[in-house]
Amino acid sequence: MLKARSSRIVVVLTWLLSVSGASASEVHQGYVGSTACAECHAAEFAAWRGSHHDRAMEVPGEDSVLGNFSGVEVTFGGVTSRFYRDGARYMVRTDGPGGALRDYAVKYTFGVDPLQQYLLELPGGRLQALGIAWDSRPEGQGGQRWFHLYPDVLPKAGERLHWTAPDQNWNHMCAECHSTDLLKRYDAATDSFATSYAEVDVGCEACHGPGRDHVAWAGEASRDADPRLAIRFEARDGVTWPTDPATGKPRRSVPLAGDGEVATCARCHSRRGRLTEAYTHGAPVGDSHRVALLEPGLYHADGQVLDEVYVYGSFLQSRMHAAGVTCSDCHDPHTQRLRAEGDGVCLACHDGARYAIAAHHHHLPTSDAARCVGCHMPATTYMVVDPRRDHGFRVPRPDLTVDLGTPNACNGCHADRDATWAAAQVGAWAPNAATGYQRHARALHAAREGRPSARAALLAVARDDGQAGIARASAVAALGAWLDREVARALVQWLEDPEPLVRRAAVEALAVLPPQLRGELLAPRLNDPVREVRHAAVSALAVLPAAALGKNDATFTTALADYRQALALDADRPEGQLRLGVLLADLGDLDGAEKAYRRALEIEPGYPPALVNLADLLRVAGRDAELDALFADLPVDDPEMAVVHHARGLWLIRQKRNDDALSAIGTAARLAPEDARFGYVYAVALHGAGEVDAALAEVDRVLAVNPWDRDSLAAAVLWRQQRGEPPGDAAVRLLELQKVARGR
Repeated sequence: MLKARSSRIVVVLTWLLSVSGASASEVHQGYVGSTACAECHAAEFAAWRGSHHDRAMEVPGEDSVLGNFSGVEVTFGGVTSRFYRDGARYMVRTDGPGGALRDYAVKYTFGVDPLQQYLLELPGGRLQALGIAWDSRPEGQGGQRWFHLYPDVLPKAGERLHWTAPDQNWNHMCAECHSTDLLKRYDAATDSFATSYAEVDVGCEACHGPGRDHVAWAGEASRDADPRLAIRFEARDGVTWPTDPATGKPRRSVPLAGDGEVATCARCHSRRGRLTEAYTHGAPVGDSHRVALLEPGLYHADGQVLDEVYVYGSFLQSRMHAAGVTCSDCHDPHTQRLRAEGDGVCLACHDGARYAIAAHHHHLPTSDAARCVGCHMPATTYMVVDPRRDHGFRVPRPDLTVDLGTPNACNGCHADRDATWAAAQVGAWAPNAATGYQRHARALHAAREGRPSARAALLAVARDDGQAGIARASAVAALGAWLDREVARALVQWLEDPEPLVRRAAVEALAVLPPQLRGELLAPRLNDPVREVRHAAVSALAVLPAAALGKNDATFTTALADYRQALALDADRPEGQLRLGVLLADLGDLDGAEKAYRRALEIEPGYPPALVNLADLLRVAGRDAELDALFADLPVDDPEMAVVHHARGLWLIRQKRNDDALSAIGTAARLAPEDARFGYVYAVALHGAGEVDAALAEVDRVLAVNPWDRDSLAAAVLWRQQRGEPPGDAAVRLLELQKVARGR
């Protein structure tokens, strides 16, 4: 069995490396494969075999393919796809890049439970994840069927979510976390990949680091004390969790020294972007990846998961993380299963006599609602069939649902009752209960709405050293919209914060300062020990003249080179080319910037940010004659194109083509009704065209969605005063915002 497994790994690796002619030792130095670990670590190896990590990606075969390839046909969006066998090959007949049906061989299986995807090959070394997946759950749970991952869209060829599109590309989107030591190896000159890995799945060395030196040490007749491992996971050694008599809660017997274990897991179990392929095992997450903060669209204002953000961002917010809990306290790192069934994993530390009773959970002891995870780890389902639990371990807060609209675990089950009922019920059960560890909800919510209370609330969260670092960093980032002297002084202090996420957020918030001051304050961050902070500093300082960087000019050059290497990792992506274009434009290389923007549009035709940036570059260069062609045939029903219509409208105003401009700006406001800026500019354009009633109606519409938009409030007050009408509530809200501004 081990020999067969080893042969499979070698065959696949050889096939991948043959694209570039490189050998395994040249490309993946120090990696020896999981079977090399089995002789000494048989128990751990046996536990890993068959796990989600082991089966993260496999060569198709009788033991790895779970889907029904017996000739079954399924139809989605008018396209009938057929799954069948051709001898030993597993085949799919489906719509390809141009929409025509053709046959594809399955190159790899991807994942195992509760669904399995299949990777098909396209030219240029591309592997693509088919949008039709196999539901591997038991039939009694609704499984054992083919289903579409995007049932509400059913994308067609040429659309972003179609399996042939860049967003479904394995080389960029998926590969790093399903294999060991993934090297993307994209060649921009040929628009092709020579992607390779040390091992097809998530093997021992994915977490423990390259094992060559350790294996050599194990084979020595006389071994020294150093096992020559890249990282040793010793966080749990000798640790117990006795109950603190003062609080009744568990307390780690030995303070956690370092965050290497959690950082290792976070490389994949987080919403992040890759900064380097030269990963150092045990380094902070931010040295290899840029982790997303609690941003709108990704997280609710209280930090609960919204989009597919995985678990690290939630865990960072939790009291568990603050107390020194690590991933392996709850999960066996080799099987990936929980260390105990049901509530057993929680009650290993938490006193069952206090928590596993009706007086605490207020539900029938035999019900699912009485389980710890029911209240403290609510699940959100992604990929149609994959429920994932929020790792914030938070106290249910239906009162926040009433005030802020955030979800709560109570109404997740009691969907027939409203949040007011749930809040009253929780209040009756525990009138003096703590509101939970997370204290950032109201501040982030106020910031998202632009409320005048946001500034003080964000400062309070950012200054709260007892709050989670990711929450503080999110508050610091939001303070960029409230920049004044007091806020700026605080941001300067946070440039030295122990938490890298806070330092990064402070750099980005200060990036709007005048050049000389920006250079003076941010240049020292070019030497930050964590790569994501250095990259933020490079981005903020790139537009400055060399004189503004002073003695840090050489340091900037070094940091810039590293930043450009990070951008090169995403050269196959439109957003990667966009970031490169912005950097080159800041550096004064306008020709290079134009090439990057145009390359982004080649990768994804109509990519809105690249269209807008390219249009601005052409306008500044006086090449207005080219803009009509650039803006030709814009879709008028795609919300993502709103920003392009808005940019076109502003350009048309400069061209004094006012009727066309009004139409373009109006289209932007219609496509993105939630965007206050688009609506406000449209209202101003209407007012300028003499359509005062329509202008007031538009600004009122904007304020109904964004009641604290300063520009719209000012317009509503001024225009009504000009008509001799009372300004109403708009004047009150505008006055509140002005009071905050004057008090800065």
